Amino acid sequence: MPHLDEAYELARWLMGNASEAEDVLQEATLRAFKYFESFNGTNAKAWTLQIVRNTAFSALRKRRDAPVTLSLDIDDGEDAHLPSALIDSDASPEELVAKAQDHKLLEKLLAELPVALRECIVLHELNGLSYKEIATIIDTPIGTVMSRLWRARRMLIDLAARSDR
Repeated sequence: MPHLDEAYELARWLMGNASEAEDVLQEATLRAFKYFESFNGTNAKAWTLQIVRNTAFSALRKRRDAPVTLSLDIDDGEDAHLPSALIDSDASPEELVAKAQDHKLLEKLLAELPVALRECIVLHELNGLSYKEIATIIDTPIGTVMSRLWRARRMLIDLAARSDR
């Protein structure tokens, strides 16, 4: 349960919207409780996020026909995915608007990345996981994680440069 926020964020990024992320998180939580005895006790965060990832990919396979989209609209009253700096802050209104615009641009750019690259960059840059933890979660060698992070960063830079034009 202590990693629920990170689990939700990962599910939201992989699924593309809050509603499906909540469904994935609920299913992943049930799986975690069901298979808790298989947890070896070394890294609860990585174990939890691996279950969320696997559950999300199972859900994505089920809806393979439908395109994956990411809703960037916040006007439905959901601000849970906004950084706390944009919600509870002593910053001036101008600073808050600038931060919100930066956050919206980041979400737009991340949404354009392929899922394999997006999950690595979200796990590393937004959740602060190490290469080794990410490799465990996505069940791939550390070199692949490093390569995906490099490619994700390059794509983000290119996408950001194109969005400035």
